[in-house]
Amino acid sequence: MKFFIIFLSLFAFGLAAPPKKPEQTEILRHDTDFGIDSFRYAFATSDGTEAQAEGQLKNAGQEDASLVIRGVYTYIGDDGQTYTVTYLADENGFQPQGDHLPLS
Repeated sequence: MKFFIIFLSLFAFGLAAPPKKPEQTEILRHDTDFGIDSFRYAFATSDGTEAQAEGQLKNAGQEDASLVIRGVYTYIGDDGQTYTVTYLADENGFQPQGDHLPLS
């Protein structure tokens, strides 16, 4: 009887459908511009993800030099909702803002 149960289980497992492959995401748009003291990029993909940012070197050549980046990205969450995050990243760290993020 044990053999029959094990055999039946393995048989059912073998007949189970293979896992569904995730859809491949395609790049719809990709723009970049890199300079000596600055950069800019933007992209969009077929899964609804979009991002753009620009950065600039602040106080170049000085001891307190830092990179300042301003950007925004959008994505579709597992719940189907679209989320957008705008941010500033500088000598004070990463500072995101979005309607879905808690206020600090």
